[in-house]
Amino acid sequence: MNGRRGPSGFGSATTAEEITQGIDATHLTAIITGGTGGIGMETARVMAKRGVHVVIGARNMGAAENAKIEILRQNTNACVTLLHLDLSSFKSIRAFVRDFHALHLPLNLLINNAGVMFCPYQLSEDEIELQFATNYIGHFLLTNLLLDTMKTTAKTSGVEGRILNLSSIAHIYTYKEGIKFDSINDICCYSDKRAYGQSKLANILHANELSRQLQEEGVNITVNSVHPGLILTNLFQHTALLMRFLKFFSFYLWKNIPQGAATTCYVALHPTLKGVTGKYFADCNEVTPSKLARDETLAQKLWDFSVKLINSVSKKNYLGFEDTS
Repeated sequence: MNGRRGPSGFGSATTAEEITQGIDATHLTAIITGGTGGIGMETARVMAKRGVHVVIGARNMGAAENAKIEILRQNTNACVTLLHLDLSSFKSIRAFVRDFHALHLPLNLLINNAGVMFCPYQLSEDEIELQFATNYIGHFLLTNLLLDTMKTTAKTSGVEGRILNLSSIAHIYTYKEGIKFDSINDICCYSDKRAYGQSKLANILHANELSRQLQEEGVNITVNSVHPGLILTNLFQHTALLMRFLKFFSFYLWKNIPQGAATTCYVALHPTLKGVTGKYFADCNEVTPSKLARDETLAQKLWDFSVKLINSVSKKNYLGFEDTS
C-alpha cells in the first residue's frame, strides 16, 4: 500500500518500525493480548525492539513460545514474558491478572489487541456470545482488573499510562440499535458480521467512557481506540476464500503486517500524543468514528450493562463496582 501521509506526518504505508524510530521505551512495561501472530506479534516485536518489557497474554502457549523465540532471534536484548490468557473466560482472565501481579511489575501500557472474527454462532464458557465475549467483554474485565496497577504506576513514575482498544472500521456495520442489550445471545437474529461489528463498536464506546471517567478523576492515563487497517491475517480463518477474493479486487486498500501494527505503535508510544485521549485513530491519524461510536449515552449504558453482566456471571462483585440496579 502506498498511502498518503496525514497531519501526523505518517500514513497508511508507514510501518511500526518507522513510527517508533528513535523512541527509547526502556522504562515501559506493556501487556499485549493476542501477541502471538499477525499485528499483535509485530506490535510486540517492535515494542521490544524499542526497549519495552512486553508481557504477552496468549491462549495458545505453544504459539506464544514460538513468537518469543522469533522476537529474541531478531533482538537478543528483548524482554518478553508469556502468560496464559483466554479472553473468552472470566476464570482465565482473573488467573492472568493474578499471575501478572505475582511478577510485581509496573504497567504503563495495556494493548487490548486479541480478537476473533466472523465466527459461527457460539457461546463462551460463561455463556456469552463468543465475539462479544472475546473481543469486548473480556477486555473490559481485564482492563478494570489492571486499572489500579496502571494508576499506581502512572502516579509513582510520573509517566503517562496508555490504554488502547483495537477496534475496526467494521464498527459501522453493526445491528440497527448498535448494541443488542436485550438479546446479546439471541441465535435467531445472529449475524456473524454484525456481531463482529457490534463487538468493535463496543471497543470504541468502552475506550471513550473509560477516558471520560479517568479525566474526571484526574488520572494520568489516556484511553484511545484504533483501526489497524485491512490486513489478511488468521483472523479471517472463517472466511478465507471470500477475503482472498475481495483482496484480489481491492489490493490497493490492504496493508501488510508491519503497516498494520503502525497505528497501534503510534498511539502507544509516540510522544506527540501525550494527553490525547478518547479518540479513534486509523492510518496513524485521528479520524472520526460512526455516530453510534460517539454516543456518550450509549457508552454509559454499555458500561453499566457490562458491569451487571460480569457480576451476574461471577455471582460476586469482584470488579469492586457498585451495582446500582
